[in-house]
Amino acid sequence: MKWYDIVFIIIALIVIVLSLLQGGKSEGASGAITGGGLNVFAKTKERGSEKIISWMTFGFAVVFLFMALLIMLLNSRGSAPADSTDSAAAAMAIIPLLGF
Repeated sequence: MKWYDIVFIIIALIVIVLSLLQGGKSEGASGAITGGGLNVFAKTKERGSEKIISWMTFGFAVVFLFMALLIMLLNSRGSAPADSTDSAAAAMAIIPLLGF
């Protein structure tokens, strides 16, 4: 496991925690289950800590996206051509199991 894998896991955990900290827009747990009061496009004004958490979630999600792309590029450069044929063969072996 390399340093960027550890950073990626930490950023993923931060995004998860920040997403869970955001306040719900419905009427609580009963509204989430029954779908009551579900209005996604309602004009709700975020203020104070809600706005900060929302912006932090967005920022860390963007960093998460770029880290995923960076790790993909770093891993594709470091792999040998034999590894890519092995992974292609493994993918072809899985396809009949999935029913395609």
